[in-house]
Amino acid sequence: MTEQLALGFGPRDEFNAAGFVASPCNADARAALDNWQAWPGHALALVGPAGSGKTHLARIWQNRTGAALIDARRIGETLDALGSGTPVVVENADRGVDEDGLFHLINRAGQDVLPGLLLTARLAPASWPVDTPDLRSRLAAMPVAELTEPDDALLRQVLQKLFRDRQSPVTPGLIDYLLPRMERSIDSARRLVATLDLVALGRRTPVTRAVVRQVLKDLSETGESDSLDG
Repeated sequence: MTEQLALGFGPRDEFNAAGFVASPCNADARAALDNWQAWPGHALALVGPAGSGKTHLARIWQNRTGAALIDARRIGETLDALGSGTPVVVENADRGVDEDGLFHLINRAGQDVLPGLLLTARLAPASWPVDTPDLRSRLAAMPVAELTEPDDALLRQVLQKLFRDRQSPVTPGLIDYLLPRMERSIDSARRLVATLDLVALGRRTPVTRAVVRQVLKDLSETGESDSLDG
């Protein structure tokens, strides 16, 4: 079982529009990203808890707009290489950021040098731990699109799609059984389904309650968890 669990926690699926499940939980954020050319100051913070889909939506927007993805801690190193007219994505901007570089990025967006600046974070910009007063004021004024924690309806759709995409058969009532027992994030659902599928293949059975119980027990004992923010 240990080997199968390790195999199940491999690379994430590619983040694309076809793989994103739309729901009321993410409707406002999707609308804000679709209307990105109207962002005040050409900047937006996409905010939500871990695993709520921030990275997936940011990558969809990046692919749609041709945006550059910049490391939050190394913004200053890449500013000179940015071409005029190139949108920018900075992920996890509330978890350690190059403050001077971010200040200049926001200014460039406000001066129409950057057509769009998308920042992702768990916390609203006004509460980010930054020391630069001018940056704090700009962050406090930045518009925010919020993603909420996935509800049962969204997680059900995600699980159904993940099992369907893998052509992984499940026994009746399996998703109802799984929902109250799993970690409540889209990233965790993605990785859990991958593990369940591999274990079921190894047993040559559908994904059953017994498979779910064993996988969740083993994950709990080994301390495996999703360290990616999403």
